[in-house]
Amino acid sequence: MGTLYLCPTPIGHLDDITYRTVRTLAAADLICAEDTRHSLRLLRHYNIERPLLSFHEHNSVQRIPQLLERLRGGEDIALITDAGTPAISDPGEDLVRAAIDAGIRVVPLPGAAAVITALIASGCSTRAFVFEGFLPTDNRNRRRILSRNAEEVRTMIFYEAPHRLQQTLEEMAEVFGAQRQVTLCREMTKAHEEFEYTTLGDASARYGERMPRGEYVLVVAGRSERALTEERYAAARRGDLSEDMRRHMDAGLTEKEAMKAVARERGVSKRAIYSEWKRR
Repeated sequence: MGTLYLCPTPIGHLDDITYRTVRTLAAADLICAEDTRHSLRLLRHYNIERPLLSFHEHNSVQRIPQLLERLRGGEDIALITDAGTPAISDPGEDLVRAAIDAGIRVVPLPGAAAVITALIASGCSTRAFVFEGFLPTDNRNRRRILSRNAEEVRTMIFYEAPHRLQQTLEEMAEVFGAQRQVTLCREMTKAHEEFEYTTLGDASARYGERMPRGEYVLVVAGRSERALTEERYAAARRGDLSEDMRRHMDAGLTEKEAMKAVARERGVSKRAIYSEWKRR
């Protein structure tokens, strides 16, 4: 039984590759690459001569059974992507799942990842974050995902293509608020690396005046937990608490249990509901 190796490649600067990755690529029986012509330049830079096979979103369904058969036959396969860590926002995740289900050993190697590189340079909180990758191209699903994150308190990270950047920034400013902090990251690790620290409103206006170049990583600050809590407390005070409490009590809950249920529904503490209920 062979092994599937997940090998990160540089996201820009060719020196950003580990010794272990170079050794693994040089020893693999087969290297699967998103774009073989693009990856060939990297392999030549490190004097690696191994068989290359294309593996991308348009042929993954056909390729996966073929690769599993070769892995079962004892071949070691290295999976790479055009830039960064494979299996993140690409069909590599389907190959990984199929290999795991088939009982094939999967070995991840650490290395470059655009999402982490952007996060640590963003100035946003790194304690907890949400990675959404590329947003859907259709308006309805894109807006659904943005709306789902409207009250997210964790830092949010998105990938975006240059021709959709302005529209995405406009929609983010509408959903998250024009004053929400955002860091726009482009050409990371390259000679013309850019980090723009601004707000969604300012970024939307700026990119409406010029056509961006290159793919972007957008790091958006999460909502203030304090502001969110205050907003929920205000909502709790505005709502018809008597009606909600009666609904739960009519269903058989005790007063205490009803307060707990209402607090859960409104996203506030039980103490807030208790205080408001006793004032009525």
